[in-house]
Amino acid sequence: MPLMHFRLASPASLIDINGVDELDYIERKNGMLSIGARTRQAQILTSEAAANAAPLLVEAISYIGHAQIRNRGTVAGSAAHADPAAEVPAALIALGADLECVSRAGTRAVAAADFFTGPFQTVLSDDELLTEIRVPAWPDGTGSAWMELTRIYHGFPVVGAGAVVHMSDGTIDRAGLGLCGMAATPIGADAAIDVLVGSAPSAELVEDATSAALADLEPPADVHGSTAYRTRAGRAYVRRTLTAAITNAGGTL
Repeated sequence: MPLMHFRLASPASLIDINGVDELDYIERKNGMLSIGARTRQAQILTSEAAANAAPLLVEAISYIGHAQIRNRGTVAGSAAHADPAAEVPAALIALGADLECVSRAGTRAVAAADFFTGPFQTVLSDDELLTEIRVPAWPDGTGSAWMELTRIYHGFPVVGAGAVVHMSDGTIDRAGLGLCGMAATPIGADAAIDVLVGSAPSAELVEDATSAALADLEPPADVHGSTAYRTRAGRAYVRRTLTAAITNAGGTL
């Protein structure tokens, strides 16, 4: 629907899944938070299962538009829309989510990091439907944070970053980082994760991880910000989210 609104798509027909009740659910099972394709963004904000298993996703969704948008928009719809500035895709990448794609030929699971191929483009084939999102439930004690820079309140992020960190015996043993508004797709930052995992938190570690996250990026320029501006803002927001996530996980810098 957003693509049609902006005259970027003119489909010959539309399929309405609002009547498919089987796709409306939020369930925690087998160590995963499963979200059906018809689940509204607003439902995530009030879900105890989501709050316990994936607080980063809840926080990211709280930044989306206004109540009317969250009441109609779905989590899967935001993922399939694949706006490189949107919150949900970057949060799913940070959390290590899988997306279930179904067609007559069968079912396949695609990692969020591999799902997005370009602005408003995904690996979905013309005959496929995104039916479920599965988010790993991170262990107790995990810290997370989502932050973004917008031109207007609850507008699309100029840049945004989400971080999730788990610690054991004073050392970071698991981490995730997702960025939006910094490339043609929402992206993860594997190089930053490599810096973080296995190390004790410190201000220097956060700075090194931040530099690693932005090392190979050349953010796009548009009316909202130049490449240089987005790079500088992105660095600040990656640093802040990593710092907050580590602190929320019980670490000290």
